[in-house]
Amino acid sequence: MEILQNMWLFFQDQVLGMKWLNALIGNLLSLFGLDVTGRIGGSVQFFIYDVLKITVLLCVLIFIISYIQSYFPPERSKKIMSRFHGVWANIMAALLGTVTPFCSCSSIPLFIGFTSAGLPLGVTFSFLISSPMVDLGSLVLLMSIFGTKVAIVYVLVGLVIAVIGGTLIEKLHMENYVEEFIRSASGVDIESPDLTRKERVLYAKDQVVSTFKKVLPYILVGVGIGAIIHNWIPESWIETVLGSHNPFGVVLATLLGVPMYADIFGTIPVAEALLYKGAQLGTVLSFMMAVTTLSLPSIIMLRKAVKPKLLGTFIAICTIGIIIVGYLFNIFQYLLV
Repeated sequence: MEILQNMWLFFQDQVLGMKWLNALIGNLLSLFGLDVTGRIGGSVQFFIYDVLKITVLLCVLIFIISYIQSYFPPERSKKIMSRFHGVWANIMAALLGTVTPFCSCSSIPLFIGFTSAGLPLGVTFSFLISSPMVDLGSLVLLMSIFGTKVAIVYVLVGLVIAVIGGTLIEKLHMENYVEEFIRSASGVDIESPDLTRKERVLYAKDQVVSTFKKVLPYILVGVGIGAIIHNWIPESWIETVLGSHNPFGVVLATLLGVPMYADIFGTIPVAEALLYKGAQLGTVLSFMMAVTTLSLPSIIMLRKAVKPKLLGTFIAICTIGIIIVGYLFNIFQYLLV
C-alpha cells in the first residue's frame, strides 16, 4: 500500500504537477543571474512554469477528450440522453458535459441544439451547468495543483449542482420561457457517419489547435494575475478579504467571478496563487465556479435563447449553489488539504 501511495504521489507531483520543470526553470533563471527568491525573479519563474505546465497538460487533455468526444456528436448525444428519464436523465446530461466544450460560451450552442431537438429543459440545463464547470481537463489540472481529494470532490460537487439545478428548473415548468424560435425549431435527426481512427485523430488535432488558440490569451492573463498575487500582494491582504476572518469571503469571491470571462485553464493559476496567499479553499473554488459558469458573455449569449425569468432562475440557482459549496469546502478544508 505504501509503495502505491508513493507511486501516486510521484505521479501527482512530477507528472501532473511537473515540479521537476519548476526546479529546472528556477536553475536556468539563476544561471542568467535572476534571483528567483525575489519578487521579480519569482514572478518570472511562476509565469514561465505555469504557462508551460498548463500548455502541455492542456494540449494532451484536449486531444484525449476530443478523441472521446468524436464518438458523441449532437445526434448521438441526443439519442443517449433521450433513453433516460427523471433524475437519471439529468445525471447523464451532467456526465455528458464532462466530455464537451471547455467554456460556457461554447456550451450554449449545444444547449440550444439539445433544446430544439425536444430534450427536457431541465436535462439541457444540467448539461449547460456541468459542461464549463466540470470536465476531465479540470479534474487533471486540479489534481496537479490542489491534490487528488480536492479535485475529485470539486468534480463531484459540480455534478451535484448541475443535477440539482436542472431538476429544479424542470420542476418549475419553465418551458414557456424559452424563446419561440428555439421551441418552434424542428430537430434534424441525421445519423452522423462513422469516422475512421485516422479521421478521429485529425479531428482531435484540429480541436487542440483551435481550442488552444481560443484559451491561450486567458491562460496568459490568468497566469500573469497569479504571478502578481503570488509575489507582489501581501499575504495579510488576501487573508483579510478572502481568509477565514471574513464570513462574506465566499459571497464576495462569487460576485467578483461573475463579470469575468475565462475558462477553467485560465482561472486555476489565479486560484492557486490565492490559496497560497491564505485564501480559504471554498472561497477560491467558488471564485472558479463563478468565472466558468456565470461569466457575463455567456449570460448575454444565453439571454438570446431564453427569457429573463428563466435566465434569472438559472443565475440564482447557480449562484446559491456555488455559495453553499464554497462554505461547505471552507468547513471541511482541513480534511481535504
